[in-house]
Amino acid sequence: MLRLAKVNKFYRVGTHSLHVLRDVDFEVDDGELVSIMGASGSGKSTLLNILGILDDYVSGEYWLGDTLIRNLSESRAAHYRNQFIGFVFQSFNLLPRTTALENVEIPMVYSGGKVERAKALATLERMGLADRAHHFATELSGGEQQRVAIARALMNDPPLLLADEPTGNLDSAAGESIMQLLTALHRDGRTIILVTHDEHVASYASRELMVRDGALVSDVTHDRAPLALVR
Repeated sequence: MLRLAKVNKFYRVGTHSLHVLRDVDFEVDDGELVSIMGASGSGKSTLLNILGILDDYVSGEYWLGDTLIRNLSESRAAHYRNQFIGFVFQSFNLLPRTTALENVEIPMVYSGGKVERAKALATLERMGLADRAHHFATELSGGEQQRVAIARALMNDPPLLLADEPTGNLDSAAGESIMQLLTALHRDGRTIILVTHDEHVASYASRELMVRDGALVSDVTHDRAPLALVR
């Protein structure tokens, strides 16, 4: 699915250079559910941005399938993001005065293809939101907004889902529901990488990466089923 080899990233802060990722190496196979943990400022969100082709790196290699992702033009980067990656963000990133259904249709609009309303409705129904399709995002609860965001991420059938603190703005019950949903998508064969600081959320994954001070300090595979499978 993807591979990082000795990836480094620097940010310029005034006259200083901040080394935010240090020789990061790992691979993720098709169908894995992987969590990336680390304290605030550890580099985990920068790492996710590189995986999502939202940011570039300074040295090393990032392979997505058979493609080396490096210094792509914005149009090429947008193509790979649209076709291969679905994003789920902590803040949902829905258009507020747009209905749930219209938000879900956005990836089809950007890809230049036909807007398949029936597919969007079916995806919302799978999220348990068939009766909320024509409600504005501002009329939905936080958990419902995140379900709309997940539906939107699935619309172009990407093989990879990247989730950045997907339960961070939710109460415990809504967060649990979202993690159950993501685990169900993983059971269907979707590859999922999620960034979190919450150990409970991380425990849904059978593999945990730990980032500290920009370096990958542990990569642990647990001999257990994800939490949603044992409840």
